[in-house]
Amino acid sequence: MANTLYCYHCRIYHPKEEMRQIETKGGKRWRCIKSIEATKRGMEAREAFGRQTTDINKAEAQSKARLVLNAEK
Repeated sequence: MANTLYCYHCRIYHPKEEMRQIETKGGKRWRCIKSIEATKRGMEAREAFGRQTTDINKAEAQSKARLVLNAEK
């Protein structure tokens, strides 16, 4: 993970080349270009990107949960 950074918006790691540091109320944070561009396209595109990211995160969490449950059996 040395060449990746955590995107606070997507909540996943991306390659450094796909990331930009932006200024927020809480200070500087890393955010992926994909999420930055999605917010510039309007509300519908932004919501679609958010739903897609949520679905990916849910699928990943379910997969990890299945691995843990199978390991315990």
